[in-house]
Amino acid sequence: MRYLSFFLLILFISCKTSEEKLTAQQIIDKTILYAGADKVANSEISFNFRNVNYLAVRNNGTFKLTRTFKKDSSLIKDILTNTDFERLVDNKIVDLETKIASKYTNSVNSVHYFSVLPFGLNDKAVHKKLLKSSTINGKEYYKVEVTFAEDGGGEDFEDVFIYWIGKEDFLIDYLAYSYHTNGGGKRFRVLKEQCVKNGIRFVDYHNYKPLNKEIKLINIDKAFEENKLEKVSEIVLKNIEVTILE
Repeated sequence: MRYLSFFLLILFISCKTSEEKLTAQQIIDKTILYAGADKVANSEISFNFRNVNYLAVRNNGTFKLTRTFKKDSSLIKDILTNTDFERLVDNKIVDLETKIASKYTNSVNSVHYFSVLPFGLNDKAVHKKLLKSSTINGKEYYKVEVTFAEDGGGEDFEDVFIYWIGKEDFLIDYLAYSYHTNGGGKRFRVLKEQCVKNGIRFVDYHNYKPLNKEIKLINIDKAFEENKLEKVSEIVLKNIEVTILE
């Protein structure tokens, strides 16, 4: 019995050590797998967000991201691909100033990017760093910081993200980011509801911002538990449809 107890102790220590030695890359790999986000790479996904229709077609590295909405009496369709962006108004392409086109590009890309997280966290421009583990509402999380290289990181490459990934389920329940557009700021998203469509996990969030701008992004989870954030919106995807492409 003494030897059995000793063996179990060694096994426990070994498992604990192995868990703690997971790298940020290994954690993200597991997160993508457990969320079914690996399937996003070859899929057609549509949804509604804030009365706008979105459609994403991704196939072996190529993508076509669109949003369609009504403005006044016109039908507007924005189309972003690997190589180009264009806006159609009532099915006619319109010329846009570079600055305006860039603004629309970022807007389209942002919604599609957030909709399928953690897909995209293994892109070449992504840098991952494992931070000190965190506990929120009694649940233990890995805490992974994501930054972007200037080359390939887009116009918002200076933005910083942090993901709280469950140590047991390897799913993202919380995420935070700092941004520089429109005067800059910080946001903290809290899981509201989740669903799985064709093996891919989709998440709705409560969206918060700090009451005090001096709160550091790395400490925003503690600020949340201390009621130092205020809710500003909800991120809810409706009418999600997924087709996996062969």
